[in-house]
Amino acid sequence: MIKNFIIQPAEAKHGIYADTIVEEMALSAQARGTGIARRSPEYIKQKMLEQKAVIALTKDGEWAGFCYIEAWGHEKFVANSGLIVAPQFRKSGLAREIKKAVFKLSKKRYPHAKIFGLTTGAAVMKINSELGYVPVSYSDLTTDEDFWKGCQSCVNFEILQSKSRSNCLCTAMLYVPKDQKPKKGIKLRDFSENLKLFERWTRFKKKVMLKFNKDLITNLNQS
Repeated sequence: MIKNFIIQPAEAKHGIYADTIVEEMALSAQARGTGIARRSPEYIKQKMLEQKAVIALTKDGEWAGFCYIEAWGHEKFVANSGLIVAPQFRKSGLAREIKKAVFKLSKKRYPHAKIFGLTTGAAVMKINSELGYVPVSYSDLTTDEDFWKGCQSCVNFEILQSKSRSNCLCTAMLYVPKDQKPKKGIKLRDFSENLKLFERWTRFKKKVMLKFNKDLITNLNQS
């Protein structure tokens, strides 16, 4: 089915899909019970204009998927954000191909940057692992305040704050370029062949974090 799609760096002409992309991102986050930094159609169009995004279309010109690049910390860190696939094309393997394409584009545009991601999705974690990402602590990510401000729109932002921005429901994953030595403490572990392991981990983390947040609110109300 992947052969039915055209996956390419987005251009200014693809701005006609910006409204649809933004709406689908919001609906997807709502369905997952999480939040993402809400982007405007103008922001998405700018990413297309700068060729810092990847778009997937059917051969008939129907929008199928999208993902964009953000640089942080004076371009020392790069994030592949807003991965979204149109509902009718999900579970087709398209998300994996878009992820591969934007990852390749990121390395081309920012060859010396570390590429990272925060996600609650087991499938995305598996794709990241296949690309060479490893699970890391939040302290291994960018300290750029503008990035972390994006978490304010997430329904789990209180958990992130209560943990002093050291942990949350999302799992942090990091790709380090071959010309850089991994930071001490990063443990290389390949989860790419075990989606169930990812799923168990995300369920466990969600259970622990939500209980922590519930207990915190209870204690605050009693104090």
